Amino acid sequence: MEKVMETIDLKKLIKFQPNKISRDMIFDSPEMRIALMCLEPGQKLDPHKAPLRLLMYVVEGKGTFTAGEEKIEADEKTCITCEPMVQHGFAADKGSSLVVMAVVTPVE
Repeated sequence: MEKVMETIDLKKLIKFQPNKISRDMIFDSPEMRIALMCLEPGQKLDPHKAPLRLLMYVVEGKGTFTAGEEKIEADEKTCITCEPMVQHGFAADKGSSLVVMAVVTPVE
């Protein structure tokens, strides 16, 4: 029987590393990839581009997100979407840790 659903408990997957961003691929299929990134205060993911459609969801904490030329302050339970090949990144620069779930899908 084909697997039709998977439950992922994000609370159990959150972990921090003092010298670098903790990154875990928590779901990986040709149609969708989900990564969990945990940042200590002061850590950042430098802006970069990818040929994928992106959703960044703030699971915990707060920080500054970059999408194109825009900078957005976001905290828990905020979603930020980004079109393919638009520069994007985020930083835990608001005095707290930051946990981001990134969902990417290919562009057809």
